Amino acid sequence: MEYKSEKELLYLAEAAEGKTFGQIDKSGRVENERAKGQLGQIIEESYFGYEINSRAEADFEDLGIELKVTPIKRNKNGSISAKERLVLNIINYYKEVEETFETSSFWKKNNSLLIMFYQWLPEVKRADYLILKSYLHKFNERDLTIIKQDWETIITKVRDGKAHELSEGDTLYLGASTKGASKSSTRSQPYSPIPAMQRAYSLKQSYMTTLARKVIEQEKLISIIEGKNDKGDSFETILDSYFSPFIGKSLREISNKKDIDINPRSKNFLQLFISMMLGIKGTDLSKIEEFSKANIAFKTIRTHTDGRLKEHMSFKGIDFSIWADEEWLDSWLRTYFTETKFLFVVFDSKENGDCNSPDGLYFRGVRLWNMPIYEIEGRLRGFWVEVQKILREGVKLIEVTRGKRRMVRNNLPKPGSNGLCHVRPKARNAADVTVLPDGQLITKQAFWLDKNYIETIVRDI
Repeated sequence: MEYKSEKELLYLAEAAEGKTFGQIDKSGRVENERAKGQLGQIIEESYFGYEINSRAEADFEDLGIELKVTPIKRNKNGSISAKERLVLNIINYYKEVEETFETSSFWKKNNSLLIMFYQWLPEVKRADYLILKSYLHKFNERDLTIIKQDWETIITKVRDGKAHELSEGDTLYLGASTKGASKSSTRSQPYSPIPAMQRAYSLKQSYMTTLARKVIEQEKLISIIEGKNDKGDSFETILDSYFSPFIGKSLREISNKKDIDINPRSKNFLQLFISMMLGIKGTDLSKIEEFSKANIAFKTIRTHTDGRLKEHMSFKGIDFSIWADEEWLDSWLRTYFTETKFLFVVFDSKENGDCNSPDGLYFRGVRLWNMPIYEIEGRLRGFWVEVQKILREGVKLIEVTRGKRRMVRNNLPKPGSNGLCHVRPKARNAADVTVLPDGQLITKQAFWLDKNYIETIVRDI
């Protein structure tokens, strides 16, 4: 079928809202619960009436609009999230390096997206999935500035013969996601003999979550680059423009300048300083649009007077039962560090200063960072394998007495064991325990990055 205008196409798409895939399907595809991609094909074939294809052009070629059907899920707190990234088109390493952004396969195929959101529910047949919202998405100037930079980051790596080092953490909104996870999914690349994973352009899951909340729930976020990217400055440059005026100043000086009284006893007093420097109120930094879309996690870092980090960097608690049975490619550890960017915000203690006080802490600067793929597939994977082996063999718990104190040691990786990361307790007290796969009880543990490793990242700020 041909559609004469965007308005006509969107009118038909909106008429699908409230319908299930079972009501729309005319092909019987909805009965195949295991086949991937079938839901999008049902919309293409049974609803819009065009044959399934793999053309380089957009689905609605005359209008330059690509159709995408994507799931959202309801979280325990009632909010919604994208269930997955939005995969776009395969990256042809040989062809794409010859293009500009404007002539790239990404832009020619995906500059206008008709996105149909449906609700995914566990234990519910696909025929009963409900289409919630149809939305014609065109990238605004703020997003486009970042997406252009993301595209350049991806293609620059390919031009440098480093397609095998691509990672979704390299970029903010537009990712280069893997398509297939086996060795047979590798492809040759133009400027290196090293095989690279087949990858596709994709909009990150965090970007799609933010978009879904905006479109479906009318969520309001704060942009920190609006009005600041007229010159096409990079996101890092814009970030620096916020933070650079405060470099070298004590937190007391910063709070006096902003006329805000900070309580150093509060757990989030450093987050308040970050908010102040970014010119926003409150401590919920996830309300910043760019950070939400790019899945940027904040980590504050404090140093002693000798420049050494005050502590190791903690992350989420470990579910040992999941770790013991999961595959590396599906693990939280790999997924998190592949898809997350970090904004390290560093505060130094000066001579005779107290690193827990606004008077003793001085702002050094920030670093936007993601773990390199060689590190993820190297030391991080080695650590994951080691922990899984220990869990399957059974963690050794040894009681140790020091004076009047009785402690329980274990043989999980300790700080310095691999130069990258370790497992250590993160619990309210010794009675706050979790169950190991073999039934033993252990004080709740978490994943930590070694402070010596973090020091190498922030040393030259």
